[in-house]
Amino acid sequence: MLSKKPTLLTHEGLARLSKELEHLRTVGREEVAERLHQAFEDGQDDDFVDNAELEAARNAQAFLEGRIQELDEILNNYQIIDEDMAPHDRVKLGDWVTVSEVGSDENERYQLVGPLEADPVAGRISNESPLGKVLVGVKVGEVVRVNAPRGITEFRVVQVE
Repeated sequence: MLSKKPTLLTHEGLARLSKELEHLRTVGREEVAERLHQAFEDGQDDDFVDNAELEAARNAQAFLEGRIQELDEILNNYQIIDEDMAPHDRVKLGDWVTVSEVGSDENERYQLVGPLEADPVAGRISNESPLGKVLVGVKVGEVVRVNAPRGITEFRVVQVE
């Protein structure tokens, strides 16, 4: 049997997913159980087939249990991204990287994370994204080329933290 490659997580991401799983296993399950109970009680006087709330509650339960299973799988097979703050000269996972588009004076700053934690609006890009892929292993001052929707774009690495 082939083992699935581990999910890459920062310490922050691991804590967030662990907290979510604990919440779903306790509060989430209690809320869904109460919703199911209430829908069942409300449906006693109605035609059971037409009880939309009972159907919705069952769907919510299925969604909740699916998410719990998904989080269990992630948390049973993850790898922490080494966020070692020791000086280094090449971009690696967990680093904050400042880049500027060639020909522009504006800098953009991103943290390179695994796909599960990617949030471009918050400045966190996946190592599997087009820019993330080409940044891994690059030194400050080097230029990378990204095949973007608007064509090839070049970025210069300004800083690695």
